[in-house]
Amino acid sequence: MIDTTDRPNSFPWPPVLYGVAILIAMALQQVVPLSYPVDGSGLGGALHLAGWAFFLVGAGFDIFAMVTMARARANILPHRAATALVESGPFAISRNPIYFGNTTMMVGAGLAFGNLWLIVTGLIAAVLVLKLAIEREERHLEALFGPAWIAYRARVRRWIGRH
Repeated sequence: MIDTTDRPNSFPWPPVLYGVAILIAMALQQVVPLSYPVDGSGLGGALHLAGWAFFLVGAGFDIFAMVTMARARANILPHRAATALVESGPFAISRNPIYFGNTTMMVGAGLAFGNLWLIVTGLIAAVLVLKLAIEREERHLEALFGPAWIAYRARVRRWIGRH
Protein backbone atom coordinates (compact mmCIF):
# COMPACT_ATOMS: atom_id res chain seq x y z
CA MET A 1 0.00 0.00 0.00
CA ILE A 2 1.29 3.43 -0.91
CA ASP A 3 1.45 5.99 1.89
CA THR A 4 -0.30 9.00 0.37
CA THR A 5 0.61 11.21 3.33
CA ASP A 6 4.24 11.17 2.16
CA ARG A 7 4.91 13.56 -0.68
CA PRO A 8 7.96 14.90 -2.49
CA ASN A 9 7.13 18.61 -1.97
CA SER A 10 4.67 20.74 -0.07
CA PHE A 11 4.61 23.36 -2.85
CA PRO A 12 3.92 22.86 -6.59
CA TRP A 13 7.30 24.21 -7.76
CA PRO A 14 7.27 23.21 -11.45
CA PRO A 15 4.19 25.10 -12.71
CA VAL A 16 5.07 28.12 -10.58
CA LEU A 17 8.69 28.20 -11.77
CA TYR A 18 7.75 27.92 -15.45
CA GLY A 19 5.01 30.55 -15.02
CA VAL A 20 7.38 32.97 -13.28
CA ALA A 21 10.00 32.30 -15.96
CA ILE A 22 7.50 33.34 -18.65
CA LEU A 23 6.58 36.52 -16.77
CA ILE A 24 10.23 37.44 -16.20
CA ALA A 25 11.03 36.83 -19.89
CA MET A 26 8.16 39.08 -20.94
CA ALA A 27 9.29 41.84 -18.55
CA LEU A 28 12.94 41.57 -19.59
CA GLN A 29 11.92 41.76 -23.24
CA GLN A 30 10.31 45.14 -22.52
CA VAL A 31 13.37 46.49 -20.68
CA VAL A 32 16.29 44.85 -22.50
CA PRO A 33 15.05 43.30 -25.76
CA LEU A 34 16.79 40.09 -26.74
CA SER A 35 15.20 39.28 -30.06
CA TYR A 36 15.40 38.91 -33.79
CA PRO A 37 12.88 39.83 -36.47
CA VAL A 38 10.26 37.15 -37.10
CA ASP A 39 9.12 38.63 -40.39
CA GLY A 40 8.99 35.27 -42.15
CA SER A 41 12.11 35.67 -44.27
CA GLY A 42 15.69 34.47 -43.98
CA LEU A 43 17.11 33.18 -40.72
CA GLY A 44 14.35 34.85 -38.69
CA GLY A 45 11.70 33.03 -40.68
CA ALA A 46 13.49 29.71 -40.27
CA LEU A 47 13.86 30.23 -36.51
CA HIS A 48 10.20 31.22 -36.30
CA LEU A 49 9.14 27.94 -37.97
CA ALA A 50 11.60 25.89 -35.91
CA GLY A 51 10.20 27.54 -32.80
CA TRP A 52 6.67 26.48 -33.64
CA ALA A 53 7.93 22.94 -34.27
CA PHE A 54 9.64 22.87 -30.85
CA PHE A 55 6.56 24.34 -29.22
CA LEU A 56 4.28 21.69 -30.74
CA VAL A 57 6.67 18.86 -29.77
CA GLY A 58 6.74 20.16 -26.19
CA ALA A 59 2.97 20.49 -26.06
CA GLY A 60 2.69 16.97 -27.48
CA PHE A 61 4.92 15.62 -24.70
CA ASP A 62 2.82 17.41 -22.09
CA ILE A 63 -0.52 16.20 -23.42
CA PHE A 64 0.65 12.64 -24.10
CA ALA A 65 2.16 12.43 -20.59
CA MET A 66 -1.00 13.75 -18.94
CA VAL A 67 -3.21 11.31 -20.85
CA THR A 68 -0.84 8.43 -20.02
CA MET A 69 -0.89 9.37 -16.33
CA ALA A 70 -4.69 9.65 -16.31
CA ARG A 71 -5.02 6.19 -17.86
CA ALA A 72 -2.69 4.80 -15.20
CA ARG A 73 -4.64 6.64 -12.50
CA ALA A 74 -1.40 8.32 -11.49
CA ASN A 75 -1.35 11.57 -9.55
CA ILE A 76 -0.21 14.47 -11.74
CA LEU A 77 0.21 17.12 -9.04
CA PRO A 78 3.93 17.61 -8.26
CA HIS A 79 3.32 18.39 -4.59
CA ARG A 80 1.27 15.25 -3.92
CA ALA A 81 2.31 11.66 -3.35
CA ALA A 82 2.81 9.39 -6.34
CA THR A 83 0.06 6.83 -6.81
CA ALA A 84 1.60 4.80 -9.64
CA LEU A 85 4.92 4.31 -11.39
CA VAL A 86 4.20 5.09 -15.04
CA GLU A 87 6.71 3.63 -17.50
CA SER A 88 4.78 3.62 -20.78
CA GLY A 89 4.07 6.20 -23.46
CA PRO A 90 6.35 9.24 -23.19
CA PHE A 91 7.64 7.90 -19.87
CA ALA A 92 9.43 5.18 -21.87
CA ILE A 93 11.82 7.86 -23.22
CA SER A 94 11.78 10.48 -20.45
CA ARG A 95 11.31 10.13 -16.71
CA ASN A 96 10.00 13.72 -16.75
CA PRO A 97 8.11 14.22 -20.01
CA ILE A 98 5.98 17.06 -18.64
CA TYR A 99 8.99 19.05 -17.45
CA PHE A 100 10.78 18.22 -20.69
CA GLY A 101 7.70 19.36 -22.60
CA ASN A 102 7.44 22.59 -20.62
CA THR A 103 11.09 23.43 -21.26
CA THR A 104 10.80 22.54 -24.95
CA MET A 105 7.70 24.73 -25.25
CA MET A 106 9.56 27.68 -23.71
CA VAL A 107 12.47 27.25 -26.11
CA GLY A 108 9.98 26.96 -28.97
CA ALA A 109 8.05 30.05 -27.87
CA GLY A 110 11.29 32.00 -27.60
CA LEU A 111 12.17 31.12 -31.19
CA ALA A 112 8.63 31.45 -32.55
CA PHE A 113 8.02 34.89 -31.03
CA GLY A 114 11.56 36.18 -31.28
CA ASN A 115 11.83 36.63 -27.48
CA LEU A 116 15.09 34.90 -26.63
CA TRP A 117 14.57 35.68 -22.95
CA LEU A 118 12.05 32.83 -22.97
CA ILE A 119 14.88 30.44 -23.80
CA VAL A 120 17.15 31.84 -21.08
CA THR A 121 14.49 31.84 -18.37
CA GLY A 122 13.11 28.49 -19.53
CA LEU A 123 16.50 26.84 -19.11
CA ILE A 124 16.94 28.48 -15.70
CA ALA A 125 13.48 27.20 -14.72
CA ALA A 126 14.49 23.70 -15.84
CA VAL A 127 17.56 23.77 -13.57
CA LEU A 128 15.45 25.01 -10.66
CA VAL A 129 12.82 22.32 -11.33
CA LEU A 130 15.61 19.74 -11.28
CA LYS A 131 16.82 20.93 -7.88
CA LEU A 132 13.49 21.78 -6.23
CA ALA A 133 11.25 19.05 -7.68
CA ILE A 134 12.84 16.29 -9.74
CA GLU A 135 15.52 15.27 -7.25
CA ARG A 136 12.93 15.17 -4.44
CA GLU A 137 10.43 13.31 -6.63
CA GLU A 138 13.07 10.71 -7.47
CA ARG A 139 13.81 10.05 -3.78
CA HIS A 140 10.05 9.82 -3.20
CA LEU A 141 9.59 7.34 -6.06
CA GLU A 142 12.49 5.20 -4.88
CA ALA A 143 11.02 5.07 -1.37
CA LEU A 144 7.60 4.09 -2.73
CA PHE A 145 8.49 1.74 -5.56
CA GLY A 146 11.98 0.49 -4.64
CA PRO A 147 13.38 -2.03 -7.14
CA ALA A 148 10.81 -1.15 -9.84
CA TRP A 149 11.89 2.52 -9.70
CA ILE A 150 15.58 1.60 -9.69
CA ALA A 151 15.13 -0.61 -12.78
CA TYR A 152 13.14 2.13 -14.55
CA ARG A 153 15.74 4.76 -13.64
CA ALA A 154 18.45 2.53 -15.10
CA ARG A 155 16.54 2.23 -18.42
CA VAL A 156 15.26 5.77 -19.00
CA ARG A 157 17.10 9.08 -18.74
CA ARG A 158 15.89 11.91 -16.57
CA TRP A 159 15.19 14.29 -19.47
CA ILE A 160 15.10 12.27 -22.68
CA GLY A 161 16.53 9.04 -24.11
CA ARG A 162 17.21 5.51 -23.06
CA HIS A 163 20.39 4.36 -21.35
